[in-house]
Amino acid sequence: MDRRASGQAIILVVFLLSTALFPTHADAAAERMTHAEAKARIPERPLPDFWVGDLKGLALHVDGLKRGIASMLCVTPGGRPIHLVSYGQKENVAHLANYNSAIGGREPSAYMDKAARKKPVVFFVGPVHGHEVEALTGLVNLIQIMETGKDLRGKDQTSLRQLGDRCRLMIVPAGNPDGTARFEPRALEGMTGDDLRFWGQGTWKDDTLCGWPQVKRQHPMTGENVGFLGCYFDDAGINPMHDEFFTPMGPEAPAILKIAREEGPDLVVSLHSHESEPALLRPAYVPAEVQQDIRLLAEECYALLDKRNLPHDSPFEVRAEGGRNPDSFNLTSALYHICGAGSFTFECPHGLRDGCQVTLEQILDIQLALYEAMLRHEIDKKR
Repeated sequence: MDRRASGQAIILVVFLLSTALFPTHADAAAERMTHAEAKARIPERPLPDFWVGDLKGLALHVDGLKRGIASMLCVTPGGRPIHLVSYGQKENVAHLANYNSAIGGREPSAYMDKAARKKPVVFFVGPVHGHEVEALTGLVNLIQIMETGKDLRGKDQTSLRQLGDRCRLMIVPAGNPDGTARFEPRALEGMTGDDLRFWGQGTWKDDTLCGWPQVKRQHPMTGENVGFLGCYFDDAGINPMHDEFFTPMGPEAPAILKIAREEGPDLVVSLHSHESEPALLRPAYVPAEVQQDIRLLAEECYALLDKRNLPHDSPFEVRAEGGRNPDSFNLTSALYHICGAGSFTFECPHGLRDGCQVTLEQILDIQLALYEAMLRHEIDKKR
């Protein structure tokens, strides 16, 4: 190889490495969209009263609690509160060590004697990606059910309320209110994947849609190359799902982890949304036994969805981490390692017209079916 060819080869290698490590417009989505164009694409439609796609709707329900107890976990970079709503009394049990040390001492109950509790503790973490308001709607309806026995449609949900009363429920309705405040459509149902990419992941400075996974190759999402800040992020550009958990960059993930550490839940879900069928994802960096338990929950949840003529994915395969691109250690993983809970991510469909097509009513039914499956699963285990 001559000197010129050698130099060209070096340049090619450097280019390939740089495009793999850093976000570029070439390897992101080809489409472009301005904020004005994105706003013009929002359908002119009245959203039903049961749908809660903004912070104003959330505040109305948190302020009106009768049975539940509301507290503020933290304030976001945008100055917005993150609320926790709880139902059921906290049972005080032996608590001698943090979970990591208890596992090191070969006695998990040294962290918290969960078996001594009469009721299971279930922790619902609402959308840490602000545009994924399907879970915000579901959790506000769950709060309404725990308050009145009916959802916001006026539909009787006595059986779900009774299941909730047999547990201690911890509910964070909105895990990233900064991102939700930026989400103008209030629902993506009937819109397209391009709309999802704009509102979810945002744009670069030249209005190119960021797209996944390129959007995760720059974090925090700040700097001169950033255009519209997608709802993945809080106002400081932090994606709470991928915070630096040992040296946190934002307040949201540490506040959620603090509640998990103090409460020691038996089961935790991080609620998300995507384009495809409802799916319980395999939790990464947890023991095979935990994965197997969540797989069993997935089977139970999918059976319930099937019974109600709602779409669903297939159960995941239990496996270890590995390969060239192993799964990330994200908020779901951190939740297990701080409290030993069965921890998983749930993906609900947005109802995109070029994805899994479901209505707003069906989205709420999917959310409530998941919650029912979770509560039954933990109650059965407590028996």
